[in-house]
Amino acid sequence: MMKLLLISNSTNFGEPYLAWCQTQIEMFCLQNNIKTNSKIAFVPFAGVNIGGNAYPKSYDAYEQRVQNVFKNWGFKNLHSIHHAKDKKAAIEKADCIIVGGGNTFHLVAELHNYALMDVIADKVKKGVPYIGWSAGSNVACPTLCTTNDMPIVQPKSFDTLNLVPFQINPHYLDPTPEIDKMVKHGGETRQDRLNEYMAVNQKKVVVGLREACALWINGKKMFLRGGKKMIVFQYGKEPYEIEPGSDVSKLLK
Repeated sequence: MMKLLLISNSTNFGEPYLAWCQTQIEMFCLQNNIKTNSKIAFVPFAGVNIGGNAYPKSYDAYEQRVQNVFKNWGFKNLHSIHHAKDKKAAIEKADCIIVGGGNTFHLVAELHNYALMDVIADKVKKGVPYIGWSAGSNVACPTLCTTNDMPIVQPKSFDTLNLVPFQINPHYLDPTPEIDKMVKHGGETRQDRLNEYMAVNQKKVVVGLREACALWINGKKMFLRGGKKMIVFQYGKEPYEIEPGSDVSKLLK
């Protein structure tokens, strides 16, 4: 039975790192028997520029950032897989897998380069808990195609973990009224871009995860957590919104 926590964003404006989702992560760990000494494998490959450190040194900085937060929560055995000579073995030994946010294209490229897509997917399908935020949520989908990120590298494939049957657009932003009437945005809105995706992928469902919300999956059940509504897009239909706390298991079918 799969257990996933798919978080839209790590940090709300003006708040400490992972602060808004602390309760979600701690509850998820508690429910899924992730203990303070459990082996947590962190995947840092989306972090190409962390704390002013460029890739690959950014991986060390990313690991440190996440370790510091999790240690404050009592989890003492979180380590980044970039240190491991055998990265597949590091995943195989993990009691929990965490995939951090950043650039989705780089994350996907590295997961393919190290042949980790199937390894991670198999572990999660066998019941190992998975936590992802931003790009880490995006790769739980069939493809990366609904990311917001710039393609800074070319992955071997756009295919990702395929743990859920729908696409996620993390950090979903609604169109906002122009504050300054003298300056108008002439480009596409987020919904315009997603409409383009659906125009050529008409059978796909896209979930727009606004910041400060997450999807909690336990087997065949899925709930929307956090403080924001999410929005669901399907080709040829009006988008519809779902209230926080709702059972959204139908999207897993």
